[in-house]
Amino acid sequence: MAAAAARTADPAPHVPVLLGPLLRAVGPVSGLWIDGTFGAGGYARGLLDAGADRVIGIDRDPAVFRLAEGWAGGYGDRLTLVRGTFSDLDRIAGEPVDGVVLDLGVSSMQLDQAERGFSFQKDGPLDMRMGDEGPTAADLVNEAAEAEIADILFHYGEERAARRIARAIVAARPLARTLQLAAVIERCLPRQKPGQSHPATRSFQAIRIAVNDEFGQLAEGLAAAERALKPGGRLAVVTFHSLEDRVVKRFFQLRSGAEGQGSRHAPERAAEAPAFRMLTRRAVAADAGELAANPRARSAKLRVGIRTEAPAGEAPRASLGLPRPALKEHR
Repeated sequence: MAAAAARTADPAPHVPVLLGPLLRAVGPVSGLWIDGTFGAGGYARGLLDAGADRVIGIDRDPAVFRLAEGWAGGYGDRLTLVRGTFSDLDRIAGEPVDGVVLDLGVSSMQLDQAERGFSFQKDGPLDMRMGDEGPTAADLVNEAAEAEIADILFHYGEERAARRIARAIVAARPLARTLQLAAVIERCLPRQKPGQSHPATRSFQAIRIAVNDEFGQLAEGLAAAERALKPGGRLAVVTFHSLEDRVVKRFFQLRSGAEGQGSRHAPERAAEAPAFRMLTRRAVAADAGELAANPRARSAKLRVGIRTEAPAGEAPRASLGLPRPALKEHR
């Protein structure tokens, strides 16, 4: 009845990418789940409607909870919303959980809000923070050294013209608006051809990742999920670009004992009981129907692991394949 009431209050809820495949992979759904990237609440709703007893929705953006006020109450005490980061999800949960869902990257809701500064196609302040604390994108592009900006663009955006773009950014400072920055980047690259992504796509991605420490959060969040999950619990992670997927894939390889033997010249490591069993050997992608309904799903990948009874351990950051620009703090 509560789920029905929630749907009545909002007849056109946001449907997140790969929700159907995710629910099929982790089902049957029951018990306590963590939605570590609450956003518009699509995964939380899906889990509750599929049979979860309770869902804790975590997000560092206070705006998402205001947007949820119109429907969240329909789930009663089955849905708890907490402002925080998923890197802290085990402490937030306070008890072992049956499942964790992480939907990485920026949400379409945030992209659509020009005032958040994520979009290179809408004019807004150069912010890009997923929350409302800490240095902004403007702080980074206006205060960082040229070499540091180039490093960020190359490692976090895989931008081959990183040095050229960084030089142009420094020459154009101060920069305060998204369209200002996008124009600087566009002048550094060949004209966009039909079917190609916007020239600023990779650079905006890189700056956003640096502003929000997304890879640091990801490494800590995966470790927190391992600590929080009960034996048999599910960890489902949806990624949207190759850098994220590489880290998630590597984490599951390391923590499921599937990483291989490595170099025969490297020191031998003590055998460790696998903390996960892989439920999806390969990443799951969107089918033709979902792609037609939601083009954003074209780059999405889902990976799911099942927690074993082994004690929680650690996947060293150096082994996760994290991009490693030399970052400094900007205030």
